[in-house]
Amino acid sequence: MSVRFDSWGRVSRKPRAAADVADFRGTAPGSFLPFGNGRSYGDSCHNDQGRLLPMRPGAAISAFDPDTGLLTADAGVLLSEILATVMPYGYFLEVTPGTAQVTLGGAIANDVHGKNHHRRGTFGRSVVMFSLLGSDGVRKSCSPQSNAQLFNATIGGMGLTGIIEQATIRLMRVPSANVRQTAFRFSGIDGYFDAIDAIDASHEYSVAWIDQLARGGKLGRGVLMAGDHAEDGGPARPPSAPRLSVPFSPPLNLLNRLTLTAFNEMYYRRAPAQPLTGIVPWSSYFHPLDAITGWNRLYGPRGLFQHQSVYPSQNARETTVALIECAQRHGASSFLTVLKRFGDVPSPGLMSFPRPGFTLTLDFANSGERTLKMLDALDEIVMAAGGALNPYKDQRMSAAMFEASFPHWRQMEAMRDPAVLSDFWRRTAMVLEPAQRGANRPSAAE
Repeated sequence: MSVRFDSWGRVSRKPRAAADVADFRGTAPGSFLPFGNGRSYGDSCHNDQGRLLPMRPGAAISAFDPDTGLLTADAGVLLSEILATVMPYGYFLEVTPGTAQVTLGGAIANDVHGKNHHRRGTFGRSVVMFSLLGSDGVRKSCSPQSNAQLFNATIGGMGLTGIIEQATIRLMRVPSANVRQTAFRFSGIDGYFDAIDAIDASHEYSVAWIDQLARGGKLGRGVLMAGDHAEDGGPARPPSAPRLSVPFSPPLNLLNRLTLTAFNEMYYRRAPAQPLTGIVPWSSYFHPLDAITGWNRLYGPRGLFQHQSVYPSQNARETTVALIECAQRHGASSFLTVLKRFGDVPSPGLMSFPRPGFTLTLDFANSGERTLKMLDALDEIVMAAGGALNPYKDQRMSAAMFEASFPHWRQMEAMRDPAVLSDFWRRTAMVLEPAQRGANRPSAAE
């Protein structure tokens, strides 16, 4: 069966072969890769030389205990479906990424992060246990106490250790899912860094939107949005269907310099000049773009690249400026530019992307070679700063950049299920260490 399983970046769009989990056992090396809901931006969810295992069909929540806040669900369940179940009982995800349209298995496999990393770390810290099926047919229960090495390798392991079948996670009690937000605009990048220490010390969540096109004394201007679950936020509406839709891809990129200059000016001017506090719906604070189905199509038929990096705090101000100026020199326009802090709460994941410092995310329409050259230049800045790139947002980082970002990748390779491989791993890790696979190589499930 050939089905279109595109990643969110839509740079590589082609029919991809699908298979059933029943076909997984005893397969050839690199034959399979679990596929969630396609919200990874690049090729970490592709295996064009093999087949994909769709995890969404039939996925369900099997248990939720309102007394303990523990929930058990199949890996293909969406985070939005979990929220719809637990919110009426006064619970919320301890960590939620920028979209709720990711699967539970995907959130674990990518060890996603949210706007409260400085307080609670990554999604993997919420994971109590999961069952993992290996290609040798062995099913293992993994937790910090049982099969701990496999547990750590699977969290942030991009689906390469086997098939996460079902997982139990811990939810957190909240007075309301809605958010008491304090927002204000800052006129330049110094305004963000001068304020962020006090903001993060007093709020559960924080995130900043940056006007990537602003130059001179305005460079790095933006809007900082801090938040906490509101004590008086009232009943929150559960996840609902998107209100808007982009049903097809326009023939050209609609998010270009002209449209973004106007949008950025309007967004910046609408933000309060002084801190303003009020209640905002949880969905607009955590997942604003979930309200628009297919918003990624606005980048046009060639898709988009997202560049997300993390770099140390001691040189964060200078590195942020260097990245923004680099994109400007290359004539690139980023629609969604986000800056936030990563704290020092350790992740259990062996290959987790977040680490102490600051993370900058930029989105660029795919303009071919010109865009690729700019992304390489951005990588050089990140590497020189001692930083790293996010693998599940990537489609083109070099093997050298990957190794600099993840020096423990060989431990991950040793835990990889031999039947599972992704295009991302094939073009990074497998280039660094040519295949020496054989029947004597142990499975991650052994």
